[in-house]
Amino acid sequence: MARTVSIGKQDFEKVIMEDCFYIDKTGFIKEWWENKDEVTLITRPRRFGKTLNMSMLNCFFSNKYADRGDLFEGLQIWEDEKYQEIQGTYPVIFLSFAGIKSNNFKDTKNDIVAVINNAYRSYSYLLESDVLSEAEKEIFKGFDEYANNINVDKEISNETVYRALNNLSLFLNRYYGKKVIILLDEYDTPMQEAYVNGYWEELVSFTRSLFNWTFKTNPYLERAIMTGITRVSKESIFSDLNNLVVVTTTSKQYETSFGFTEREVFLALDEQGLSDQKEKVKRWYDGFIFGESKDIYNPWSIINYLKTGEFATYWADSSSNGLINSLVKTGSSYIKMMMETLLRGETIEVPIDEQIVFSELDYSEDAVWSLMLASGYLKVISSDKLTGDRKKSVMYKLALTNFEIKLMFENMVFRWFNPAKMETNEFIKALIGGDIESMNDYMNDVALKTFSSFDSGKKTSSKKAPENFFHGFVLGLMVDQSENYIITSNRESGYGRYDILLEPKDKHGQKYPGIVIEFKVINQRKEKSLEETVEAALKQIEEKNYDTELINRGVKKENIHHYGFAFKGKEVLIDGR
Repeated sequence: MARTVSIGKQDFEKVIMEDCFYIDKTGFIKEWWENKDEVTLITRPRRFGKTLNMSMLNCFFSNKYADRGDLFEGLQIWEDEKYQEIQGTYPVIFLSFAGIKSNNFKDTKNDIVAVINNAYRSYSYLLESDVLSEAEKEIFKGFDEYANNINVDKEISNETVYRALNNLSLFLNRYYGKKVIILLDEYDTPMQEAYVNGYWEELVSFTRSLFNWTFKTNPYLERAIMTGITRVSKESIFSDLNNLVVVTTTSKQYETSFGFTEREVFLALDEQGLSDQKEKVKRWYDGFIFGESKDIYNPWSIINYLKTGEFATYWADSSSNGLINSLVKTGSSYIKMMMETLLRGETIEVPIDEQIVFSELDYSEDAVWSLMLASGYLKVISSDKLTGDRKKSVMYKLALTNFEIKLMFENMVFRWFNPAKMETNEFIKALIGGDIESMNDYMNDVALKTFSSFDSGKKTSSKKAPENFFHGFVLGLMVDQSENYIITSNRESGYGRYDILLEPKDKHGQKYPGIVIEFKVINQRKEKSLEETVEAALKQIEEKNYDTELINRGVKKENIHHYGFAFKGKEVLIDGR
């Protein structure tokens, strides 16, 4: 009988007790324990089972679950009698930063205090014991008062917060006579919010000290695991943690502990009566690669598909993807060109440093690909180590992970041109029909409304803003006209000149002409007006015989339109022949 597929359950105890659909990942317990690493950081994309696995570890090791071997009966870990003896024998501090998404440092600090206070409150019975001094009991009470605004005039110091988990480890060690296990889920959520909202440096300093006291100078720590999406640079928050083992998506450890293998997915499809959908499920949701294990599926989409039996962008839609959207949307023409290549189903080759430095995202184009790889949007096709100044990086050949991710990016680009969808359709009609006046009206209106937001907060010159926008526009055309045209583009050096070719799929009809577009930003040393710039663009199309490619593919010379786009700041002038 097929088990009930439940959406969103991240509590291991509930999943097991309610006999919900579950793929056995308890082998992770044994692998982690036998590696004997003191502090482990595991990075995986969002919704890949990190929280459920951390809950599983808590249920297995925590003495709060002593004599709860029933939760693991029939699972892989219970086959080893040695682990039956370990279950439920350690004091465990289980925390999650997943909900810390404030837009300023003060509120973030308060949220962290609240999370730590919840850990303290779960062991409040220590206040009734004789293992704590009166001063130590005041530490307990102080956290509770601050977190619950009982004494609003009393400010909790950073130093008190830094030492909080170290102190709790001491108390538990003294009470139980055993060192503690610390589990911290989604450690980097506050980091991403700090970058987006402009308080990165302040939070980095705070987190560095907190982690140092918790994971490094903590003699009462048995072992610890942190999970997150990204590996934040060791130089920022992990500078003092020389006892840290980092496991990224390219590491060989724990390859199949997060995400579903193809065998697991296909067995699940069989169980739910969906065996005939295996190939389509593979196209939509396969493609993740962890270490040397290929054909890893994202659990969120698989579980939702098992529940509904309908194909949709479940994983891609489970978050706003705001940071990735912003980085691509406001990125350089190079980033947009590379994204266009990916959307065509091709690969890109870029250097990757898996240590994410969020502050570099403003000026390092390569850092964007590192973030996208860590976040699961890209997969590794092959890799080669670099030497010299970039020896910490690896040159990766990357592709979009699967069809679901491709649809996500196509929809993302399409949304850049909304809510003016009807106007966009009118512009495309004008482009195809040769209506120069309508094209100018539309494009100048869009330039005034859009260029400032594309350039905001980034170190991009005003001269680059038209390039950035119109390469995004090419992607927009691709989404909207891919049924009628094969669209290719070639970026040239200099003033951001672009060759854009729209090759009609119907070579014999007259409805869809071949189109060649040349973009030029005004060179005020050579040109006095936009009229001269647009004339230079059209002349370049003719002198360089850009028609040749279309003609060789069967498009008639008389059915090819030339357009020059000229820019000066937010002014646009379009002309054609």
